[in-house]
Amino acid sequence: MSKPLDRQHDWESRYQSGSTGWDRGQISPALAHWLEAGALQPCRILVPGCGHGHEVIALARAGFEVTAVDIAPSAVQALKEQLQQVEVGAHVIQTDLLHWDPGEPFDAVYEQTFLCALSPEDWQPYAVWLDHWLKQGGRLFALFMQTGCEGGPPYHCDLDAMRRLFPSSRWAWSQGVPLHVPHPSGFTEYGFVLEHRTGPQG
Repeated sequence: MSKPLDRQHDWESRYQSGSTGWDRGQISPALAHWLEAGALQPCRILVPGCGHGHEVIALARAGFEVTAVDIAPSAVQALKEQLQQVEVGAHVIQTDLLHWDPGEPFDAVYEQTFLCALSPEDWQPYAVWLDHWLKQGGRLFALFMQTGCEGGPPYHCDLDAMRRLFPSSRWAWSQGVPLHVPHPSGFTEYGFVLEHRTGPQG
């Protein structure tokens, strides 16, 4: 597993330099779709790797109890200031998610660009944490980045690899064609809803 201080330095440097090509400047079309379709309704939700937090603000405005986490101090500070400006509330935490325990499971997790930002060696620990963070019947709203390239970030989230990472023994995958979401980077994200079949693992 990569080291927390190395990850923090890397991502803080990206924010400090403005190298944030993953940031749309607005909420993802996938989140807008899930909200408008009623697939995602007000609940206690976690947004890992929240960045500038466009989705955090949208969820808070829609009545969700939002916990947002990012490793980069400047991103967290910017989001807190933005939340104050628009006068909505959310729990915003600066920490390394791979070493964080909220103490109580969530109803939902909105996973946008956190998994693809992690080195593949950290995917399994992250999946274990997701298993821990979600209550039984909780749902993971996931966007899997498709780059077709080696290396990253963003890293290519091959769907066969994702199905192994989130096996059917623990996760029920949404059926049908996934959402196809164009990304500012020129890549595509595939959107799925995964229901957690079992309770958090201690």
